[in-house]
Amino acid sequence: MTPNTPARPQERAHADAVDAFIAAANSDDPARRADLLSRALAPGVVFWGPLGRGVGRDAVEDFITEVVQSYRAGGCRLVRTTSVDAPHEWARFGWRFEAPDGGTVLSGTDMVHVTPAGDIDEIVVFAGPLH
Repeated sequence: MTPNTPARPQERAHADAVDAFIAAANSDDPARRADLLSRALAPGVVFWGPLGRGVGRDAVEDFITEVVQSYRAGGCRLVRTTSVDAPHEWARFGWRFEAPDGGTVLSGTDMVHVTPAGDIDEIVVFAGPLH
């Protein structure tokens, strides 16, 4: 898909879920974060990351609170760096964890599985470059 080509409905639903997840990661308001996660994630979402595996929205919220929100540099944010590539029910996207000065702290690629209802029910985080 080129930048001027409109997204297919399925791709748009995937991008909406991914963007709500990223907005939740960037929210320092716990109530807003929980609301965004409830819009983006299935209740039993499975989260696979470099620090292990978690199940459920609470596990994802705990990860965001412990890792993303409390990162030592403070003021960092998660930024989607690519379009959401969604051939069917799976999607992938690039991201970077950005310092307040715009520098990259960490980058990677996530894969998500999206249900027919548009909820992410599995997230696989790949942090760092491929070698």
